[in-house]
Amino acid sequence: MSQHFAYDVDRRWAPLLLAAGVRPRRDGVTLTDDGRFLARFGWLRVDVPLDRVDGAHRTDGYRWWTAVGVRLSAADDGLTFGTNAKRGVCIHFREPFPRVVGRRGHSALTVTVADVDGLVTALGGGH
Repeated sequence: MSQHFAYDVDRRWAPLLLAAGVRPRRDGVTLTDDGRFLARFGWLRVDVPLDRVDGAHRTDGYRWWTAVGVRLSAADDGLTFGTNAKRGVCIHFREPFPRVVGRRGHSALTVTVADVDGLVTALGGGH
């Protein structure tokens, strides 16, 4: 059975996120019945085979200006789909997935879903 993990949208940033095309009822992370990892954030998406996920762990304590919206990491090739500055899940991939923004593919994706622990568990725990 497919599992969907909706974003935890901070109401203060809802207008910005709506302008970016983020729709709380549609967007989030879905682990599909046919073995796909799908993360939607407005018009952007990551769609890769689930077996390319190498692990996931909980993260927290973000600064809002680095957490809300679509962001590239300054330290590596990671990507963020952020809807709040409280907590999220950093997902690591065995090989980079095709670029969503920027110049190269991404080996990690951070998502700020409501059920952080549920997504970490569904993806096989810590990394």
